[in-house]
Amino acid sequence: MAVQYVDYRDVDIDGIDAVVVGSGFAGSVVARELADRRDMNVLIIEKRPHIGGNMYDEHDEAGILVHRYGPHIFHTNNQQVFHYLRRFSGWLGYQHCVLADLHGEYMPVPFNLNSMDMAFGPEKAAHLAEKMIERFGEGARVTLSELRGLDDPELAEVADFVYDNVFLYYTQKQWGQTPDEIDPSVTARVPVLLSRDNRYFQDAYQGMPQDGYTVLFEKMLDLPNIQVCLGTEAESVFDLEFASGDEDAPLSAIKLHGKEFTGPIVYTGPLDELFLARFGRLPYRSLDFVYETYDAEHKLPCGTVNYTVSEDYTRITEFKYLTGQVSPKTTIMKEYSRAYEDPDAQIPYYAIINDENRAHYERYRALTDSLPNFYPLGRLAEYRYYNMDKIVELALAKAMEIIEAQGAAAPGQQG
Repeated sequence: MAVQYVDYRDVDIDGIDAVVVGSGFAGSVVARELADRRDMNVLIIEKRPHIGGNMYDEHDEAGILVHRYGPHIFHTNNQQVFHYLRRFSGWLGYQHCVLADLHGEYMPVPFNLNSMDMAFGPEKAAHLAEKMIERFGEGARVTLSELRGLDDPELAEVADFVYDNVFLYYTQKQWGQTPDEIDPSVTARVPVLLSRDNRYFQDAYQGMPQDGYTVLFEKMLDLPNIQVCLGTEAESVFDLEFASGDEDAPLSAIKLHGKEFTGPIVYTGPLDELFLARFGRLPYRSLDFVYETYDAEHKLPCGTVNYTVSEDYTRITEFKYLTGQVSPKTTIMKEYSRAYEDPDAQIPYYAIINDENRAHYERYRALTDSLPNFYPLGRLAEYRYYNMDKIVELALAKAMEIIEAQGAAAPGQQG
């Protein structure tokens, strides 16, 4: 079998039990679970010309498997999530390493004891490491705010070095903000690792899908009772009905093909887009990617290099490290962070989370509260940041919630 792609105009909505908007991990996991566990007929509406959301990968003209929406390296401490995804793919035991380019010298990030040797010299670094391990313990993950909160000028010097050389310029590029505008909570999370483990993640389960993410999604959605409409925007096919004509009136129903749909609707897109930005657009950061292919085995010393004190791009990724491909050519990708200004030409990647923007989002969220069959799920629909493993965990839980809510309703009967 294969994924069943259909034209929305040909869908018999009377035969659909559940609608899922978006085919990234949030939407695809829910669709799979409803179709597999509950035998529901599921319709996926996907605005892009492919499945997989931001995890989509494909071979470029040089034959290199590249991630089209930025590098995605799977890592988790959740055994259930990892075992669930293993149903759909073999896994490569890739361990991600990241280096910061400090004026041509490569330093491991997150900042660790090896980084400290490079920054302060072996003798001073050994003294600083001894002090930190004595206070926090070997292997500890200490934040800049913790170091700065101590009455110890030597440890404050470590914090200042990390802030100035690893965090500051990179974060300004990433978020388009000055140091004064950067939320203190962001600084507070920047770690110093008291170990010589150069891996970017220390999770128990790490790796990459053996044949790529797209193949994983194809296998996940390969069921006869899942249909996928590509190139279809939810806002163009959903007919929204409201309780009144007031701007803040909540939804009372959603119609598809002119009929009220009472089965579960799992929505993973931006809520402001569903409501045609009636309260103004939610702020996001977007990304631009520039690909370069070389006749060389490798261009970088590892999978990703962050440019923390130079360049206008934030990082470069070399995909062959991630995928384990063998080829005389290699493809790298430079990543530029941009303001999200044009929904027709850009993709929203990162919610800019602060009190004002959260209140803005909650105004949209309130429009859906009165509709019991509407389930916002994921980064965009919830205006939050989630790692891939957390999305899978939440999607599995949401699918079970929906299945339990369906009770004894027979497949083919909405509600």
